[in-house]
Amino acid sequence: MTDKLKTRFFALAASVAALLGTPAQAQDLPAGWDPRSGDVWVDAWLGDISRYATRYREPFVDEMVRYYGAPRELIGDLLDRRGWTPGDVYYACAIAQVLGRPCRYVVDEWDREHGQGWGEVAQRLGVKPGSAEFHRLKRGFVPTYDRWGRPITIDTELHRDFPNRPYRDYPPPKPPAAAKADKGKDEKAKSEKGKADSAKAKGAAAKSRAAGEGTAKRQGKPTTGEARRD
Repeated sequence: MTDKLKTRFFALAASVAALLGTPAQAQDLPAGWDPRSGDVWVDAWLGDISRYATRYREPFVDEMVRYYGAPRELIGDLLDRRGWTPGDVYYACAIAQVLGRPCRYVVDEWDREHGQGWGEVAQRLGVKPGSAEFHRLKRGFVPTYDRWGRPITIDTELHRDFPNRPYRDYPPPKPPAAAKADKGKDEKAKSEKGKADSAKAKGAAAKSRAAGEGTAKRQGKPTTGEARRD
């Protein structure tokens, strides 16, 4: 591809990305999937990678093998037998590349303990949000998307590296305490709603009984209480 064609291609991709503004919704992701990388932008585009790879598996696998040094059989095993999402596969191999380790090394680390998501795993390996290693990790998304010919919108942090790319601000991730507080609020709201629904049901049942007894009295029939006394 000539320089002129490359310029036109990236201009077109940038225009499309600017119109999109955000990654496409990952409709094929498992319910409740959340990478929890510690960076909202990373989480969003990992979901988009999963959506892309679900439709275009071969380009995704080729990218992992050719540019991230992952064995093809490992990628196939993770996707087919072990149920990994493509976004998780990409992130494991991307972290490994930053560390200069094999992809399998990060996969094993994830399998060992990942209760708090990718953010915990990456920090355990020395790739912390805000560090130079984490910045390299984020920056690596862009050439991958370029090779796929897929538009990507960068965040403010990456705008310094790619000043001619469309970008927008992404909200900072909530700290764990705030996330737990929100979850607690949701659970409390559900509990209160359940109590309110139960109270409404009891009230409706009481009204129904009262209405039935009133009808019985007007017709000269014994009410439930009178029948029991008899």
